[in-house]
Amino acid sequence: MSDILFKTEDYVFSYRVAGILIRNGKVLLQKLTDDNGYSFPGGHAEFGETNEETLIREFKEEIGADIKVKEIKWIAEIFFPLENKPCHQICLYYTIELTDETQMPLDGKLIAHEHFEERDFDIEFHWIPLAKVKDIALYPGNASELLEHIDEGVKHFVYREDCK
Repeated sequence: MSDILFKTEDYVFSYRVAGILIRNGKVLLQKLTDDNGYSFPGGHAEFGETNEETLIREFKEEIGADIKVKEIKWIAEIFFPLENKPCHQICLYYTIELTDETQMPLDGKLIAHEHFEERDFDIEFHWIPLAKVKDIALYPGNASELLEHIDEGVKHFVYREDCK
């Protein structure tokens, strides 16, 4: 299968789906081992794949965990620089839950190995207390505020970083 990720000479378009997993007052976030910024776990949808199928596949591949996809919470149009090009990303965020809590650590961190576009790298997954989320670099930049209002229905937002 192919990721829904288009690159031209001047631009990148990305279609991503992410999971918001909150358990015992903590949220599961990911970051590259060589980066300080966190984001929500997930990945690019593949052609012919539903959003639910994308999340189930990504959590199984990266963490080894089976999940149940619950409600859509955020519909995001995100603009940011990627590989020295402006990127336009559509990202849909869903609340999720684990279907088997024995499949992954429920505290601390987990390291997963990823292969994407001919590169191998590690991703760290961390359980971050919700009270501490505002103290970390979380992407997109408005995510900590959105988390504070997670129970207030579906939100659409546009988030822009300088793409020059």
